[in-house]
Amino acid sequence: QVQLVESGGGLVQAGGSLRLNCAASGRSFGSYSMGWFRQAPGKEREFVAAISWSGGRTYYEDSVKGRFTISRDNAKNTVALQMNSLKPEDTAVYYCAAGGNGPSYYYTGERAPDYWGQGTQVTVSS
Repeated sequence: QVQLVESGGGLVQAGGSLRLNCAASGRSFGSYSMGWFRQAPGKEREFVAAISWSGGRTYYEDSVKGRFTISRDNAKNTVALQMNSLKPEDTAVYYCAAGGNGPSYYYTGERAPDYWGQGTQVTVSS
């Protein structure tokens, strides 16, 4: 079992930045693909970004590409999402996720992650 705990959410003005962090437990963390998803009020949960176990492959939803960067540190069992140039439409609850499938599956929506964090609120004001 893998436990995930997100942190770093908050309220920022449009154009600002936030860095979300996810701390994971589990002996096999380094073997898991990691991802970030978000869910805005009244909308379906949406893929945001994913990264392979080695960090060598990354995937981004089109609307965040160039603004968000996903990274991981397997030695520390953490994954981060650096969010720059934030827009009001980025407002959502952001969830950290982990799974044994490759990150491309999360990008395409063919597979769902196996584990989820509790979520952290990101609010971007105009």
